[in-house]
Amino acid sequence: MLDLLDIKYRHLSEMKSTELFGLRKRVFKDRLNWMVNSQDEMEFDEYDNEQTTYVFGVHQDTCVCSLRFIETQHPNMITGTFRTWFKDFTLPEGNYVEASRLFIDKERMTMLKLREKPVSALLFLSMINYARHYKYDGIYAIVSHPMYLIFKRSGWKVSVEAQSLSEKKEKIFLIFMPVDDDNQRILIDLVKSKAPELTMALDAWPLSFPVSQHRPD
Repeated sequence: MLDLLDIKYRHLSEMKSTELFGLRKRVFKDRLNWMVNSQDEMEFDEYDNEQTTYVFGVHQDTCVCSLRFIETQHPNMITGTFRTWFKDFTLPEGNYVEASRLFIDKERMTMLKLREKPVSALLFLSMINYARHYKYDGIYAIVSHPMYLIFKRSGWKVSVEAQSLSEKKEKIFLIFMPVDDDNQRILIDLVKSKAPELTMALDAWPLSFPVSQHRPD
């Protein structure tokens, strides 16, 4: 099974936090060369704190994907790190979460024979299911242009709220990600299109996917 579940920062064990922050360093610092803080082969920042919840995708007790959620009433990357890039945008009042540090580890996907599974679609669906389970009104995120295109190709009806350029002079987008019935159904249909024999419901949280029961992606 590929299990997608949430863990609050305060409930992270030392072993799990070392695994998560180590994977983030490998993805965001080593592979993508982002301007992120790293120490002792781990990447973490001031937003990894008591207000943070992490979504993990776990197969055979190994993390293969993750992202970070912070309620927008608390300090987050949109109101902090990226404030100068989006000076004219103000987060609306409401029950929203900000998503950041989203990744899928390609090496572990290969090692665990998951490269042909719809992991990205499941991770996107998990974002919607998580938000709906905890009664959030939607998700905000800042993403690169390639990441924005991946979201769009999934069918998720994300909208661009603002646009800017990163320190590398590359396009970055502040997007809103709706979590209504229609968008949940779009992502469920995407997963099922890649696993037509699947009969289980996919609208629950936490979310589990039987990796042995579906055809190549």
